[in-house]
Amino acid sequence: MQRRTFIKNSSLTVISISTFGGLNWNGTNYEGDTPTTTDILGPFYRPGAPLRNNLRLANSNGTPIVLKGIIFKEDGKTPINNAFVEIWHCDEHEVYDNASDDYNYRGAQKTKADGTYAFKSILPVPYKANPTDEASWRPAHIHMRVSVPDQQDLITQLYFKGGKYVETDNWASAPQAVNRILAVTKNTSGESEIVFNVIMRKEIPLDKKVYDKITGLYNMNDDSKIEFIQNDDLLFMKRNGQLISGLTYKGNNSFEGGIGFPKVRFELLTNGGSKTFVTTQTKTYTGEKFLKYS
Repeated sequence: MQRRTFIKNSSLTVISISTFGGLNWNGTNYEGDTPTTTDILGPFYRPGAPLRNNLRLANSNGTPIVLKGIIFKEDGKTPINNAFVEIWHCDEHEVYDNASDDYNYRGAQKTKADGTYAFKSILPVPYKANPTDEASWRPAHIHMRVSVPDQQDLITQLYFKGGKYVETDNWASAPQAVNRILAVTKNTSGESEIVFNVIMRKEIPLDKKVYDKITGLYNMNDDSKIEFIQNDDLLFMKRNGQLISGLTYKGNNSFEGGIGFPKVRFELLTNGGSKTFVTTQTKTYTGEKFLKYS
């Protein structure tokens, strides 16, 4: 799917409120007590990115950067060893690699014993999500997913201070994003550097039998088809075949996406089926599962 059809095709939007999330330096180490806030998944997530810390391409004209940080448990003090960190972003020509075997500007790594990670890449650029809509410009950003056992998977985005379109973008300008608009500084080697430390959130477990009941394809009352797919402790949501959100479990058979994406509730039926209720800014869509996975 081309980037430029994303906003036009993804009309299911909602604002979900969460804490701001942040870390402070106490003179010895970082500490904090609020989880890092989520953001939208976007349509360009590709599972299976290669394990690597250097995403730079030899023929790139982009500005080299180092993105690094520490992943902490929900107490904001304890670093996490072997947290799985994935990032993806567009190139200097506004393009995501959505199909090649090279997985350009996509990579993953596990944190060290001290919770640290570091990627070498280039600074992404803004792009217009819909070529016919001047209001659809998105600021430069990097997507991140962090997966840790017993901690809720995190899907978020990083923005850059002074970046064009940050103040006009629906997601970058949301209050929840304030601690994810980051300074680009210079390190001792003279490279541009971005530091992003993360506080995870304690996982709310959901029995696999429930996931089995709610995953599948649903006919919605707006004539669309929505598919729900379990991925670790996330529930991916596709609309008419297009991946639009990664949902986290909030209890009581309810899930939420990141800033600007839906709240989803499921009702388990006595016949073994299930219904879904997808709430957006303006209305609630309902649907019933017609195809389940064996």
